[in-house]
Amino acid sequence: MQFLENFSPELTIASPGRINFIGEHTDYNMGYVLPTAIGNTITFKLQKNGSETQCNIHSIGYDGFSLDLKNIAISKTEWENYVLGVLNEISKLTDKVKGFDCTIESNLPLGSGLSSSAAMECGLAYGLNKLFDLGLSKITIVELSQRAEHSYVGTQCGIMDQFASVMSKQGNVILLDCQSLQYQHIPIDINPYKIIMLNTKVSHNLASSEYNTRRKECEEGVVIMKKENPQINTLRDVTRKILEASKNQMSTTVYNRCSFIIDENKRVHKMVAAFKKNDLKEVGALLYEAHEGIRDLYEVSCPQSDFLVEFAKDNAMVLGARQTGGGFGGCTLNIVHETEVDNFRKTAEIAYKKEFDIDLEAFEVQPSGGTMVIQN
Repeated sequence: MQFLENFSPELTIASPGRINFIGEHTDYNMGYVLPTAIGNTITFKLQKNGSETQCNIHSIGYDGFSLDLKNIAISKTEWENYVLGVLNEISKLTDKVKGFDCTIESNLPLGSGLSSSAAMECGLAYGLNKLFDLGLSKITIVELSQRAEHSYVGTQCGIMDQFASVMSKQGNVILLDCQSLQYQHIPIDINPYKIIMLNTKVSHNLASSEYNTRRKECEEGVVIMKKENPQINTLRDVTRKILEASKNQMSTTVYNRCSFIIDENKRVHKMVAAFKKNDLKEVGALLYEAHEGIRDLYEVSCPQSDFLVEFAKDNAMVLGARQTGGGFGGCTLNIVHETEVDNFRKTAEIAYKKEFDIDLEAFEVQPSGGTMVIQN
């Protein structure tokens, strides 16, 4: 794009992806989650261009596009909608944004379940907030980024991904109550173990449509149980006793979805307790238990993820593993002893290639800080 010839950015922002130790699909059910940002980021470089409404966006590895701030509309090109959705939401809050140029570069594997979408939304919102001195709080950036994904991308996501991308603290996980948005940073020390991600290279194309389906199934369960329990508004309010009393009124599918969410909320609190006691064996056991629920009750796993989790179980130096992210591919999260990391990577790559003829990608992640200015 022409602006690149004389591009002299005023501001550079790094916006991280995230992992979620436990609490999958509980966020849009107003439950609990335990995520953290990771060191893999999307980098935004921004400058004001002196115009009132003309904006130029260039994503390295993709075609760029230009837009007029007075004529923002949903694009047929999916990735552009993350940008357009953020600009649309910011325009509802302030008219201070003027013309700007922006380059975007990612080292987050797309479709890997590490929430490149939230990193894209939050990084741009954070950068524009700084560039134009909009005065938006971090929580406002989190919430407008979530709305952008709802309205322009069409995924009815919960708030976890955006919250983790902005609010994370290095060396900690976040215990987040998705109903009240109260949170606390929980320090973790898993030494001598490492967090190793295995990227199935199966892009979770089903995730958006099936994500919305799962949300509707959970809501259907709430409607059924609310008839006898008017105090219930979300699955956050449901106990096992209430669910069992309504079991015969719902389909097996809806029952299974609700059952998983109830159990998953409990696992979040169990894992927090395990981290506080430094009981890493319990952490690993909870990961395996969660994956069984993801596979059998919530049905958002895939053969490749299941294969890798079963492969991890055969290695005594791996404490636990599960598929992480929205589902249907992406990465598995593995807690691996530092002396076993190289061997685990190599043997997993060989076994996976033999089973699926796909080149597995393995990499380490660490709990990192949230979206930040790295150069001004």
